[in-house]
Amino acid sequence: MSWEADLDRLVSERGSALVAYAYLLVGDMASAEDVVQDALVRTYSRRRPEEIIWVEAYVRRVILHTYLDGYRARSRLAAVTPLIATPDVVDHEDAAAGDRTDVARALTALSPRERACVVLRFYDDLTLPEIGLRLGVSPGAVKRYLSDARHKLEPLLGPQPGLASEDVATITKGASR
Repeated sequence: MSWEADLDRLVSERGSALVAYAYLLVGDMASAEDVVQDALVRTYSRRRPEEIIWVEAYVRRVILHTYLDGYRARSRLAAVTPLIATPDVVDHEDAAAGDRTDVARALTALSPRERACVVLRFYDDLTLPEIGLRLGVSPGAVKRYLSDARHKLEPLLGPQPGLASEDVATITKGASR
């Protein structure tokens, strides 16, 4: 199969999942689509699919690094862009949609590393050592990022069941072994 066919199949079968993953990182649908596009271009311009066993996993990793690499440029642009008032969150009939909106908004309060750790831990369901390997940091640093993120998210989202301080300590001790 040609690389074009592999790319078409990946986009048609997993494109929405890749955009959803990027959305969790960047918090904006248009930016998420741009990050996925950049990741696909980077992936397919440097390697051929026959060299990559798990194309989707590789593209997800490129999405993560594209997000982290581009944060500095985005923050410089945000410093010169005038602030725009956003309307308050409207109550939705569907509580799940409201929860997703609240979580997406709360994730914007985190630093890029904290946000990446939260997404990798709770969306990709990775262990602390696996997150550390992906980000190039120690498991201890991952624990710190997750702890800092929890402290920033709790006032915005409220206490989360199963994520009390004692539970987080237990989870992090067990995951580092």
